[in-house]
Amino acid sequence: MSAPLLLIAAGGTGGHMFPAQALAEAMLQKGWRVKLSTDARGARYTGGFPSATEIEEVQSATFARGGALAKLAVGPRVLSGILAARGSMRQDRPSVVVGLGGYPSIPALGAAWLLGLPRMIHEQNGVLGRVNQIFATRVAQVACGTWPTALPSGVKGIHVGNPVRAAILDCAAAPYTAPGQGDLNVLIMGGSQGARILSDVVPAALAGVPEAMRPRLRVSHQARQEDMERVTTFYSDAGITADTQTFFTDVPQRMSQAQLVITRSGASTIADLSVIGRPSILIPLAAAIRDEQTANARALVEADAAVLIQERDLTPDALTQQILSILSDPARAAAMAQAALTTGAPDATQRLVELVENLAQKDLQ
Repeated sequence: MSAPLLLIAAGGTGGHMFPAQALAEAMLQKGWRVKLSTDARGARYTGGFPSATEIEEVQSATFARGGALAKLAVGPRVLSGILAARGSMRQDRPSVVVGLGGYPSIPALGAAWLLGLPRMIHEQNGVLGRVNQIFATRVAQVACGTWPTALPSGVKGIHVGNPVRAAILDCAAAPYTAPGQGDLNVLIMGGSQGARILSDVVPAALAGVPEAMRPRLRVSHQARQEDMERVTTFYSDAGITADTQTFFTDVPQRMSQAQLVITRSGASTIADLSVIGRPSILIPLAAAIRDEQTANARALVEADAAVLIQERDLTPDALTQQILSILSDPARAAAMAQAALTTGAPDATQRLVELVENLAQKDLQ
């Protein structure tokens, strides 16, 4: 008898793929087989998945992008993806299908619904994404990463927290070095897609710190490809030591070494900050239709572990003031790092694993 199969459906961004990776790691250790259903965009984030994970690319699409012709093609592409996923599931029946959000999860969840397979979703943000809104009433369970999560009427959520990758857990509660006379490590991340506004404002804000502090800065700045050259040049001209990359593969190590993290407040980033425990300045994505990143940030802000600045208020001078309020106050910085840990759920993956196993067991009864 072959091992039970977990099909994880996710895609689009690191915010969906990192929890998917964490779940895949844990279920493989439990002796399950794991298949990831995603599209070409999601497949870019599969490099960190265990090699035993089977990657299945499916066709999907979203109405949120492209012109009129692209929108006309959405329906046929999604239907094609659902039919292909249904055929795959008939050949190798999953014991459980888990959707972690993003439009690439539609085909697998749609096929699982048509076939009546055990299925659940996990929502990372404090507000359901579009795809999870569609399936929230069509699954057995809705697991929530951020609490509370706004849910449709009649839908009950189960708070499990947001799973983090094994590499993050390896750095859980890493000792924090409060800012002193040595190097000042600052990590800047704009989410897995990068953020132009952080490249516009953060370098100028760091250049605004006192001249005596500037040479001690050691900056790791994640920037979009189109912003790389100007950001790198700005830091160099300002006499600030900076490592600018489009994507950091060693975020756990950089976050562990950081005295301060300046970042978007995507759900996975918030989970990483709370498990490792670092002071942060959070800039929610203003373009988010449901303002989920403000909801994500709430726990860290209310715990005095983070400062929140909305995009409309983000100027170099305002950000410089907040940077100095943390880097010039070692006691406050250390207290913020400790407070971040109180909001974390390092056992989130295990909680999600238990839900998956219970759902599979119910199907056998």
